[in-house]
Amino acid sequence: MPRAGLDKNPRDVARMFDGVAKGYDRTNSVMTLGFDRRWRWLTRRVLEATPGERILDLAAGTAVSTVEYARSGAWCVAADFSLGMLHGGEQRDVPKVAADAFHLPFADGAFDAVTVSFGLRNMNDTVAALREMCRVVRPGGRLVICEVSQPAWRPIRWLHHNVVLRLLPRVTKPFSSNKEAYAYLAESMRDWHDQMALAQLIAEAGWDEVEWLNLTFGVVALHRAIKPAPPDAAPAAGE
Repeated sequence: MPRAGLDKNPRDVARMFDGVAKGYDRTNSVMTLGFDRRWRWLTRRVLEATPGERILDLAAGTAVSTVEYARSGAWCVAADFSLGMLHGGEQRDVPKVAADAFHLPFADGAFDAVTVSFGLRNMNDTVAALREMCRVVRPGGRLVICEVSQPAWRPIRWLHHNVVLRLLPRVTKPFSSNKEAYAYLAESMRDWHDQMALAQLIAEAGWDEVEWLNLTFGVVALHRAIKPAPPDAAPAAGE
């Protein structure tokens, strides 16, 4: 079965996720000990979507996160470049679009917010992907990223890297259709940026007011940012 490498070749990544689509949601819950549900709920809270807003859920996979965000009353669309993952969520009643994160099929400023959950680290050019997300969000719109991170407390970080991530491929083996994919996922988690480094990349991509919130001892972090208004934008009344 195919697996991606840390060079994150898009074709290899798409093939790998196509191969794990069957049973992906169950395996995800197993490997996170059920914390994935709480992380999705917290992401929805931080996203602060309201009825009538348009939300892009990028790298949405089987659209389980999209359904969670749609509970806010906003119009939410799931976008992913793995057709297998989108088909895996075909029973979920939200719009779904096959999309390349580096060439999104949406107009400039089409969305009020964009969110990515556990998909950013699978993109081989983080800044380019974040810039493309910025393009499709209106000025003043929001970015929310839920992604693995690096625990700040050294004992937790050591335990996470040397015990949890080493055991991950074994724990998921009975539930996954591709055990090698979870070896890659463990490697990508170990290799990913810490909170500050990711915040700097988000700012480099053109987002403003970048901040983050650690979840589960910093094993996961939520990053939030705002798309700034263009420099020549007219001031609001009273300013």
